[in-house]
Amino acid sequence: MKKHKIALVTGGSRGLGRDMAINLAQKGIDIIFTYHSNQLAADDVVKTIEKIGQKAKAIQLNIGDTKMFDTFFSQVSSYLTKEYGNPNFDFLVNNAGTGIYKPFMETTEAQFDDMVNIHFKGVYFFTQKAIPLLNNGGRIINISSGLSRFSFPNSSAYASVKGAIEIFTRYLAKELGHKKITANVVAPGAIATDFGGGENKNNEQKINIVSSLTALNRIGNPEDIGGIIAFLCTDKARWINGQRIEASGGIML
Repeated sequence: MKKHKIALVTGGSRGLGRDMAINLAQKGIDIIFTYHSNQLAADDVVKTIEKIGQKAKAIQLNIGDTKMFDTFFSQVSSYLTKEYGNPNFDFLVNNAGTGIYKPFMETTEAQFDDMVNIHFKGVYFFTQKAIPLLNNGGRIINISSGLSRFSFPNSSAYASVKGAIEIFTRYLAKELGHKKITANVVAPGAIATDFGGGENKNNEQKINIVSSLTALNRIGNPEDIGGIIAFLCTDKARWINGQRIEASGGIML
């Protein structure tokens, strides 16, 4: 009997998460993904993955609200048990998030708390809840940002919590090694999506500046990232652990 590999991707309905989910499906992996509020977009991703020939399940979740996690994982467990006969999955991709572009002096405490809750506290405790369902030999991939290495103005809160995620990932690799679970970070550079109000898709001045600072002389696209996530979930990537992989086209070298 074929052993189904299953990935759980947060924020899989749009942008980078959508491309990640589709690339994983193209590797023969079934998908569970979360979406925040856009059910139409989520349904479209499900249909796209099913056309590829893999199973897909979308479940609504606000990654910044830890009170939702028990109910969410109960749904995941029930779905997996019904579809596959056990509640376990193989790959966890912590991708969901949003951004703010505000100068340090104008960033409010509420905005800061949002960044911490969504990008650090949420990921930390979501992963903690996921581990009992994650198969031995599984993979954890956390999404960071090029902004944890280089600095552009107006991203201090977002970049700081992404820096925390990179440290957290190294600890995951160390503490979960006995279960043969690897943990790595993928850090995209500027990508043209709706993230953060579509700044990298609509702000021509910023696009030109970023392109001029990038060795490949353009801004990134979602399609530049999903394949990297899919590769890290293959057996070929089994010896990569505790690493930060930046996918930025060579920006600020």
